[in-house]
This record gives sequence, C-alpha cells and structure tokens, in this order.
Amino acid sequence: MSKSFSRPTAKAAPVPAHVPAAQEALRDNDSLLVALETSLHGLDEASITERLHRDGVNEVSHEKPPHWSVQLLRALKNPFIVVLLILAVVELVTSPDDLSGPIIIGVMVAISVVLSFTQEYRSSRAAEKLKAMVRNTATVTRRASDGHSERIEVPVGELVVGDIVHLAAGDMVPADLRLLAAKDLFISQAILTGESLPVEKAAPAQAHALEAVVQQGNPLDLPTIGYMGTNVISGTATAVVVTTGTRSYLGSLAHSITGQRVQTSFDRGVRSVSWLLIRFMLVMVPVVLGIQWYKQGFLNALTFALSVAVGLTPEMLPLIVTANLAKGAIAMSRRKVVVKRLNAIQNFGAMDVLCTDKTGTLTLDKIVLERHLDLDGEESEDALAYGYLNSHFQTGLKNLMDKAVLAHRDLEPIVGRYRVVDEIPFDFQRRRMSVVLAQGTEGRHLLVCKGAVEEMLSICSSERRNDEVIPMTDARRQEIKAMTHHLNEDGLRVLVVAIKQEDAHGRAYGVADEADLTAVGCLAFLDPPKDTAATAIAALHHHGVDVKVITGDNEAVTRKICREVGLDVEHSAQGRDVEPLDDDALDTLVRRTTVFAKMSPLQKARVVKSLQRQGHTVGFLGDGINDAPALREADVGISVDTATDIAKESADIILLEKNLMVLEEGVVEGRITFGNIIKYIKMTASSNFGNVLSMMVASVFLPFVPLLPLQILVLNLLYDISQLSIPFDRMDEEYLSKPRKWDASDIGRFMFWIGPTSSFFDMTTFALLWYLFGANGPAHQDLFQSGWFIESLLTQTLVVHMIRTRKIPFLQSVASAPVLGLTTAIIAIGMTIPFTALGAKLGMVHLPDGYFGWLAATVVAYCALTQLAKLVYMRRYGRWL
Repeated sequence: MSKSFSRPTAKAAPVPAHVPAAQEALRDNDSLLVALETSLHGLDEASITERLHRDGVNEVSHEKPPHWSVQLLRALKNPFIVVLLILAVVELVTSPDDLSGPIIIGVMVAISVVLSFTQEYRSSRAAEKLKAMVRNTATVTRRASDGHSERIEVPVGELVVGDIVHLAAGDMVPADLRLLAAKDLFISQAILTGESLPVEKAAPAQAHALEAVVQQGNPLDLPTIGYMGTNVISGTATAVVVTTGTRSYLGSLAHSITGQRVQTSFDRGVRSVSWLLIRFMLVMVPVVLGIQWYKQGFLNALTFALSVAVGLTPEMLPLIVTANLAKGAIAMSRRKVVVKRLNAIQNFGAMDVLCTDKTGTLTLDKIVLERHLDLDGEESEDALAYGYLNSHFQTGLKNLMDKAVLAHRDLEPIVGRYRVVDEIPFDFQRRRMSVVLAQGTEGRHLLVCKGAVEEMLSICSSERRNDEVIPMTDARRQEIKAMTHHLNEDGLRVLVVAIKQEDAHGRAYGVADEADLTAVGCLAFLDPPKDTAATAIAALHHHGVDVKVITGDNEAVTRKICREVGLDVEHSAQGRDVEPLDDDALDTLVRRTTVFAKMSPLQKARVVKSLQRQGHTVGFLGDGINDAPALREADVGISVDTATDIAKESADIILLEKNLMVLEEGVVEGRITFGNIIKYIKMTASSNFGNVLSMMVASVFLPFVPLLPLQILVLNLLYDISQLSIPFDRMDEEYLSKPRKWDASDIGRFMFWIGPTSSFFDMTTFALLWYLFGANGPAHQDLFQSGWFIESLLTQTLVVHMIRTRKIPFLQSVASAPVLGLTTAIIAIGMTIPFTALGAKLGMVHLPDGYFGWLAATVVAYCALTQLAKLVYMRRYGRWL
C-alpha cells in the first residue's frame, strides 16, 4: 500500500500554498528528510519503483501525439470528407434504389482517410522518435542492492520525490528541489521569470533573511528552492527532490500553455497561403452557387458549389508540409543531425551565417597537456602537481583541460596527502577556480587556483622562482604575458597555476580569498585542428554560409587555428572591444570581423543579435553553459549530444557528432526539405487559382455544369494523391547552393502569374469540345465533362514537373523515381476512368479517338507556354522557387 508524504506548513511564516516545493522552504534538513522518507544515502530500488508508480514519470506536460484513434477521427474531419458524405446522403435521397454512387463515395472516403491517417501517424511517430534521441540526465545518490550508496547518472524522467540530487555548473535543475547544502550557487531562472541575471541560492542555514522572503509570498524568490527547468550558472549543491513532473512549478505552468507554441514566420506564411486560397473560394463559390441555382435548382447547385469549394480548398497543405518536415528530419537524423523542433528545418535551410565555437568544431576536441612550465618557460613539475590537485579536487564541471591534466595518473599518490576543505567554483567573469586543501593534521590550508593568464596574474602578488618567493612587479607580469603569448601563437592554450597558504579557520572561503596569491607556473594545452575542418568550411562557403568563430578562448590561439583551417583572420576582436560599443558601432565591427575571442556569454548573444539586425539568418553552434544565451537568440540553435544540459535544452537542432561536415550535410538536407515544401505550396496555389478562374467562366457560359460534383471530388482526390511523392523529390544543385528564406509575397505573385496559364488551356479545351466535338448542350454534357476531366487532370499533374525546377523538365532536370512513378500512374488512371464501369457510374462516356490528338497538342502547348511564363517570371523577379 502506498504511503503519502506529510507536508506540514512551516510555522514561522506563511508560504505560497499553490507551490508544493515552497512549503519546504523553512524546514530543517533532518525533519525534511524524515518527512520525505529518505536520507542522504539515497533511496533503494523498491522505494523508487513505488514512487514512480504513484507519482508517474518526471515529465511536464508537452505536446504529445494523440492516440491513433484520435488521429483517425481527425482524418475524418476535413472539408473533403464532409462534402463526400453530404453527396452520399443526396445520392441516397434522390436514388434510393441505386447504391453505386454511395459505394463509390465510400471507397473515396476510405482512400482519403487512410492516406491522411497514415501520413500523420508516421510523421508524429517520427518526430517523437527524434525527440527521444536527446535525453538529459541527473546525478543522484542512490542505494545499491548491497546497501552501499553510490553516485550515478539517471534519466531525468526517472527521478522521484526523495532522490538526493547533486548539481554543478551547466546542469538543468531536474525537478523542484530543496537545497540541503550549497556552495556559491547561482541559478538562472530566466525560463520562469524572464530575468537574465542569475540569482544566488543557498541552504536554509546559509540563507539570509529567509523568513522575510517567505512572507513576501513570491515562491521564485525563495533562496532555498531550485525549480525544475532552471539552470546552474556556477557553484555546486546537494538537494532533495520535493516535487516532480506536473506537480512542479514548471509543470503547473507547462500544463496551462501546452499547445500554445509561438508561430514562426514559416507557420504564418503557410497559413497566409491557405487563407489567400480560402478567401478566393469564399468570393467565387457563392457566385457559382447563384449562377447554378438559377440554371438547375438549389439542391444540384448546392452540391456542385460544395464540390467546387472542396476542390479549391488546400486541405492537403498541412499534411504535405508535415510529411515533408518529418521526412526531412528523418533524413537529417541519418546524417547524425537530430531536429528537436520540425519547423527549425526552414531556418536551417535559410541560414547564411554560422557562428561557432572553436573547440571540437575546428579542433579535434582531444586536448592534451603539451607542456608544464615555470614562469620562465622551463619545465616544472610543481606547476603540474598543483594543477593536478586543483583538477582532482574540484567538484564542478570538469572541462577538457582538467581531463588532460588528470590523464597524468602517475601523480595520483600525492592526492592521498590532502583532503578538500572548500571550493570556489569557476565562473565566466573571474575565469578561474580554486580548491582549498588541508594536509594531514597541520593547522594550515592550501588554496590552489588555476585560470586564464590575465585574470590570474591580476590576483598574484608574488611568484616562485628557484624555490624562492619573490614579489611580482608589473614589468614581470608583462614578461610572463609575452612568454604565454608566444605559446598561444604556437596554438597552445595556457592556464596559470597559483597557490596561497594560510592558517586554518572555520569560515567558508569565497572570491575575496583569491588575492595575494603566489604564481608557480603554467600549463600549456594543445588541441590541433581537424583534418576535415578546412574542407567543411569550404563546403559551407560553397553553399552560401559564412562562418564566424566566437569563443571564450585566447585570441592568438584562435587566430592560429582559424588561419590553419582557411578562415580569414585579418580582422579579429576581443570581448573588451565589443563591451563598450553601441548597436551601430557593433554592427560595423561584426560586419568585417571573422574571429571573436575572449567573449562572455552576453557578448556572444550581442554578436548574434547584431547579425540578425543586418538581415542575416544566424545559426549558433555551442555546447557550453556560456553558449546558452546565444543559442536562444539565434534563428537556429545548434548543439551536440555531449553538451551541457542547458545547451541542449536551448538548441533547436542536436548534432550527434561535433563536426562541421555533419552540419553542412544537414544544411543541404534542410534546403531540400524546404524546397519541396515550397514546390507543393506554389503548385497548390497556382493550380487552385487556375481552377477558380475556369469554374467561374464555365459556370457563366455553359448551359450545364462543367463537371459533376462526384467528378470534381475524384479529380481532387487523384491530384492530391499525385502530390504525396513530393517529399521524396530531389532539388537542383543551383537551388541548394544558396540559403533560402520564406517569402510570402512571392507566393501570391507566383499564383497570379502561373494560375491563368492552366485556365487559358481550360478555355481552349472548352472551345474544342463545344465546337469541334459538338458537346454544346445538356444532351452531350457527359462528353464535355469526360473531356475536361482528363485535360484538367493532365495539366494539374504535369504542373508538378513544370514547377519543381527552373530548368526545362524531363530534358535538363528529371524528377525522382517516386514523383515520376506516381504522377505517371495518376495520369494513366485518369485517362482510363472514362472507359471503365467506374467512369460510367461517374457519368462519363468514351471519348472519340480524335480527341486524344488534340489533347496531346494541348498538353505540349501548355508545357511550352508554362516554360515561357517561367522564363519571363525568372527574368523579371530573379527567382523561381
């Protein structure tokens, strides 16, 4: 039987009742752990299983694909199906003894529903599988089967109330937590408050004026509570999970906003095309209804007008767009690019500037400790030993340079002589971190600090030379900087190591203690450029993507690496050059600069915004905590599977391999996907607009309906089926060579140019059937309708090949096999229908042999005129798709 946790309210002050985690803000650690039925040793497997069963997985509400039955019902809810069912009812009422019409309609409903359901189901499943490829984990203490506690990584979704969680810089807070212990912990709550500045958090014993904060009633101000979805900027902490999933603060917010995704320009563009066509339909269809009502009565006019309305409604547009995006996302995943948000594909294809970090993209991401030197540039074992102690005892996020130092396993014995007393974590303002150690029973503490050259020298008042400690002068600082600069020019990244000894005391150490240090030496690291980096950058340039390097690393090192991989390093800038500039001055600097070094997180984001102001679509590739602001600002945030939690959460696209070649392949695939979507939109817009004009003219001048309602719906169904192969089409190389942006104005212009072309040949077909073949009265309307049915289907289907390329179709550019096969099959089916029993049921008749010669001439002339219109359009507007 499940036990329920008791959660008594703190007595000292009222707390917000609507936030369960806030109820635990004031409770002392021991009573809190007892109430949650846990301990610092963690939970055992039985408790975890019970709590998962009781509370569910630790996930907030998000848009999940509906159950297949809901998707099936949704497939029935579209205008095409509704009108078919209305026609079936009319057929049953007017001809109760003839069930052939309703049976045909039933088959059409089944085909349409199965096609729509299959596409939507496959697309949603594909999207969920892609999301599942990117998982965040949390570090927890749990009890193993033998009773011993161990720290392990578990998926965030498997956290339960009572889990003991350990936080470090770069972690996402995985649930609503009450802090048990914290050290210099700063958390960004921007996801909840919009405030960019991080806030300090602490355990109850460390928190100042906690009761006063609680009395104010704002749960987000509570310094002892960490909220799910926020992220650790710096510091470390141990905490206990208080609430998970939908009961968390973020979960309650997410539940209310699920489904309210912000629309991108791409979403708005697709909707604008749909509404443009629907507006035409709403204007034209009532006119058609009025004319036909006058000619043949209300019921027949209504069914005809509804059929015309469905034929002109782009009901397949959302389905085709989703299928294109899903197919593109799957193709990109095969190239090791995982798309978290499908609509990001459009921006991926439009990207014309890529901002990237240096480490791991241009370099091998396999840093080795190349040299360990004293401050005169000679080999030094002391510099290595102190650097090893610093890297070993730090509890925060160990970077690649720490791992390179720790690769010296021969120094492990010296670790046993020390125990850690305290730690001053790394942050991007100080650019250094310190550990405080005690040796044996001695009453003295050793502070070991490691960090960037300039930042370290600024806090050193002395140096160790020849086993003596001597004061450090400004002139000496310049000599050391010159020595390290030479190392930088050789491609080596340099860190300075310094120490400080002082008497032991009971207070906690802080940043103020990083003063009057003694510099002992420096560590020089090598991260050579990748063999593929230069090729990848050339490939990105070939596809119209400029590459800018924005890094927190040293300028000289960055320039050397960039020069080796073929980037222009004539103009470079540092964070201190960017900081004082206003927006206009920054735009000027960014326009001519390729390399930005020693950049802070906010400075990286400013460069991204500057590029966007100048009309660029910007991608940002980063994997660190310091990249999160820029990832959020970029049009396309790109991270890697091994990135920090906050970087992955901020990104739209995840690379399974940190390689620019993978990224370049993804860009091309994104452009193929976007190009195929634009094909369908332009085909649909121009074809439907042409049909509007043709139906208007036919309704005015013909003494009968140009097509029966059921014929219109069959024609529409066949055309829709022919479009299903578009996601599998290829794009011309010329289209892929440049970034492509969404331009809604081009859609309307294209529609008005190409749509009337098909209408013109509809008119010639009308004249041909009326004058040459004598289909000029109600007695011969079946011949007229059969002839126009075939001509309309052929021109609508062939427009796929005419619009898909700016070249001459079939001669200079051939569609993919699925497009060729499906369009050919639809044309063959359409031309066969009038000669079958199905055609007879639809009201069609055999066409005379002479008709097909004229039909061939019409199709050839249609293709020639469309190609001519294409050339004129491209010459006038400079683009096609």
